[in-house]
Amino acid sequence: EPVSEADLAADALLREQLGALLPDAAWLSEESAETPGRAEARRAWIIDPIDGTRDFVRGRAGWAVSVALVEVGVPTIAVLTAPARNERWWAVRGAGAWRERMGAQPERLAVGDHATLSGARVPLDHLGGIDIDYRMVAKPNSIALRMAMVAANEADLVAGLRRGAEWDLAAATLIAQEAGARVTDALGEPIIFNKPDPYVTGMLCAVPALHDAGLGRLRARALRL
Repeated sequence: EPVSEADLAADALLREQLGALLPDAAWLSEESAETPGRAEARRAWIIDPIDGTRDFVRGRAGWAVSVALVEVGVPTIAVLTAPARNERWWAVRGAGAWRERMGAQPERLAVGDHATLSGARVPLDHLGGIDIDYRMVAKPNSIALRMAMVAANEADLVAGLRRGAEWDLAAATLIAQEAGARVTDALGEPIIFNKPDPYVTGMLCAVPALHDAGLGRLRARALRL
């Protein structure tokens, strides 16, 4: 499986390099064993070597390498590298979020100001049901890249009901927040990272004016699951 080889190679390289950079930081990755006692560590690397595996396998561009440093449950440094898109995104807590495209100067990111769910740009495969009034935009397989679209004012809202993993969300959460987005779980609670059980009950990433209205749609469905 080429994806398995790529995942494992990226994971091994990141673990070696990041471990040398901060030897005291614990390790949580989709593709390798976590550090014993990881949840008790003050700092932890939270990694997804390839987020958006389906697009990677199919030769599409909607995948990224996701790296976050979490301190006491909060992401403080984040990088998304999307080689097939010639893009890199990064953020440092309190210092903003940025995107660099090959051959161009880095741009500081800021979310949009769309204020109604009707017409809100959402990365989806199709429209239907209660969400029929959204405006569909292209949907990369990577959830991290979808959240980064909100940060870059290319989407207004991204939501999910399924139980997600911290490694899918950690880096993109900081990038979106530093660009001005609000990010919570599907029940409206803040997402705490590096928990003993590293999973999250859904996710909502939205421009501030839409978050509460989006949560109104999402929370009721989450509670029924």
